[in-house]
Amino acid sequence: MAILGYFFLFVFLSVILFMVHRSSRCRRLRFPPGTLGLPFLGETLQLISAYKTENPEPFIDERVNRYGALFTTHVFGEPTVFSADPETNRFILQNEGKLFECSYPGSISNLLGKHSLLLMKGSLHKRMHSLTMSFANSSIIKDHLLLDIDRLVRLNLDSWPDRVFLMEEAKKITFELTMKQLMSFDPGEWTESLRKEYVLVIEGFFTVPLPLFSTTYRRAIQARTKVAEALTLIVRQRRKESEAGERKNDMLAALLAAGDGFSDEEIVDFLVALLVAGYETTSTIMTLAVKFLTETPLALAQLKEEHEEIRARKNNEEALEWSDYKSMPFTQCVVNETLRVANIISGIFRRVTTDINIKGYTIPKGWRVFASFRAVHLDHNHFKDARTFNPWRWQNNSSGATSPGNVFTPFGGGPRLCPGYELARVELSVFLHHLVTRFSWVPAEEDKLVFFPTTRTQKRYPINVKRRDRVQTM
Repeated sequence: MAILGYFFLFVFLSVILFMVHRSSRCRRLRFPPGTLGLPFLGETLQLISAYKTENPEPFIDERVNRYGALFTTHVFGEPTVFSADPETNRFILQNEGKLFECSYPGSISNLLGKHSLLLMKGSLHKRMHSLTMSFANSSIIKDHLLLDIDRLVRLNLDSWPDRVFLMEEAKKITFELTMKQLMSFDPGEWTESLRKEYVLVIEGFFTVPLPLFSTTYRRAIQARTKVAEALTLIVRQRRKESEAGERKNDMLAALLAAGDGFSDEEIVDFLVALLVAGYETTSTIMTLAVKFLTETPLALAQLKEEHEEIRARKNNEEALEWSDYKSMPFTQCVVNETLRVANIISGIFRRVTTDINIKGYTIPKGWRVFASFRAVHLDHNHFKDARTFNPWRWQNNSSGATSPGNVFTPFGGGPRLCPGYELARVELSVFLHHLVTRFSWVPAEEDKLVFFPTTRTQKRYPINVKRRDRVQTM
């Protein structure tokens, strides 16, 4: 009993000291307005509960209305300044590696691995980012990837029954595409088994990183171990083949041939992160593009017209070419608007490396900042009727914005601009082409968006599909 009493006394004194220290520091420095909430927990519970509503940005909306576009809070164990201001967000993105460094909650860091591109810093990140960009630029997509993208999309669509969960089907497509691009694997039992483990890994991203208290996190760690073991075997086999003079044209081959001499562990961590990036984000964009189009019949009709014109110039089974992709102007409007409304990447965490003065406030060294892209994209001050899906807004205004400045940042920016941004656009465009020219569909049941821990539909968007009659045109 005495030990228990000492424990509670220790906790009580710790809380008092925490609050005194926090109050004293707040008086010395002018932080952005807000509240740090409860000791240790901060406002994490309020953040999680807020995103269970249908409002896409409830936590930030409430605090922006109360405090302004910059506010202080305390989430995921650390004091954090949230920014819903495009100028501040751009400042954060452009000063990566100078005033800010990459920092994510422990659950994400642990599951991705310390050598993942998301967590790399300095010159190593610069080299690896450049290497990744070199495998996802326009010329590589045009000359090497487009044919596989078209083939694998058609292969998946051909296997659809009359009723599908679109989110699941999109995930299969993007995972298979990513496996092909990274390691030259075609779809099979092994890739599908690996994908199922990935589902468990991603579910653990926004949990408390304590296996004892979180079953979801514990399952995610176990799944991550299985994924790493499977990929390690592939890396070792490919390393032997490379040393014997065999060479494939994929990302793994480039990593093995790099002069930096990456270890197996470093390559596996790198592949794990790229698989997550290519799998989760693009598949969600595919699903939500279809959902938004279904709910906007005029946009769907215009999209169909654009793709029927392309298909009329080709045989039914003839693959899309780069010139076809470049002749999809309205499709790109749909892509932009889906990225803006859906905001799969809602924002980015960074850690402040030195005290920073911005907008009249001080953000102390060691604090986290969160640059919210979603808050800017859904702000009526920047986009007219910002929470309405309107692809036509991109036709007459290249930015789609009502105010000047770089307010459209679906792929981030600065040194950490998403290296797969063009690849994601191409994959979505090819998917939409084959979907609208091969099928008609209706929702099988009502479904709605949810926004935590990631943006998705609650029921995986079930649809009833009907194959369209295909007429040989050439």
